[in-house]
Amino acid sequence: MKVVALGATPLALAGCSGELSTLDPAGPRAENLATLWWVMFWGSVVLFALVMVLFALAYLRKDWIERVTPGQWIIGGGLIMPIPVLVLLTGTALVLGEQLLPHGEAPLEIEAHASRWQWSFTYPDGRTMPDEVLHMPAGQPVDFIITAEDVIHSFWIPRLGGKIDAVPGHTNVIRLEADRPGTYWGQCAEYCGEGHDVMFFRVEAHEPDVFAALMESGR
Repeated sequence: MKVVALGATPLALAGCSGELSTLDPAGPRAENLATLWWVMFWGSVVLFALVMVLFALAYLRKDWIERVTPGQWIIGGGLIMPIPVLVLLTGTALVLGEQLLPHGEAPLEIEAHASRWQWSFTYPDGRTMPDEVLHMPAGQPVDFIITAEDVIHSFWIPRLGGKIDAVPGHTNVIRLEADRPGTYWGQCAEYCGEGHDVMFFRVEAHEPDVFAALMESGR
């Protein structure tokens, strides 16, 4: 069992990184989501371990279990045991979730328009780029204005933050930020038809001065 566990560990950890991994954050909002995931994970591990201990005692120390009255099971197992873990999980979710909300105005807005099966991006003053690459400055928040042309899509850059639906006839806004310059990947996270599997887009986060020069050149 030790050999199997040691051999499986690298495989399990490999799933925590990658171009589309939410557990490999590259922005403050993605960091919040990853932290919340780990808190939820370890909270569930604690609850599972407690239940397994009781399960083992039922086989190995049956006389101990028989001493516990039904009322003690209800109070201890139904209230005392789960409440601290659930309070911790709920409190963490509320705090981290509130931090995901946009506060104040972002210095930059970029429109992301979805249609089957591609994304188009419009920058301030109506600037567009000839390719389907999303350009953004690193180190500062950006409000993405999300719209759709035909069916419901979903705008998602896993390493920068959560996802939000693109709904025809409706505008949604999500605030994201990249910690550092680099290349990230986004995708449509809502099944939208036969071309859904190719509805990816590349995200290029630039130094602010490089992004400003790119906007001036329009290329």
